[in-house]
Amino acid sequence: MSSVRVVIADDHAGVRAYLRAKLGSVFEIVGAVEDGKQAVDAALLLDPDVLVLDISMPLMNGFMASARLRDLKCRTKIVILTTYEDDVYVDKAFSSGANAYVTKERLATDLVTAIREVLQGNTFISTSSHR
Repeated sequence: MSSVRVVIADDHAGVRAYLRAKLGSVFEIVGAVEDGKQAVDAALLLDPDVLVLDISMPLMNGFMASARLRDLKCRTKIVILTTYEDDVYVDKAFSSGANAYVTKERLATDLVTAIREVLQGNTFISTSSHR
């Protein structure tokens, strides 16, 4: 799956670096941005297969960015990555257009699987979430 193109969006430089290292050996990282507006712009400009998108970011949160991309009919699959495990957040993520919901607690075990699942047309929710 090295031809799978991924953009990372998280406001913490350390998380972006970790994600780049974790995912870079499996997928092609074509961008890494630090806010929701940059995430939307990168998805539209770079046309990645997957956008790994944090919920809590400046300028535009992950829900808003996901909804914006959905409204623009962007083909990019969205994997929400977050610390929140509440069902309300899970529901909001999917209603905003996300294809997967991965908690940062399960990032090491779930993120690559979630990306592969959404690329096959499936959805994914981390098992640590309350569902």
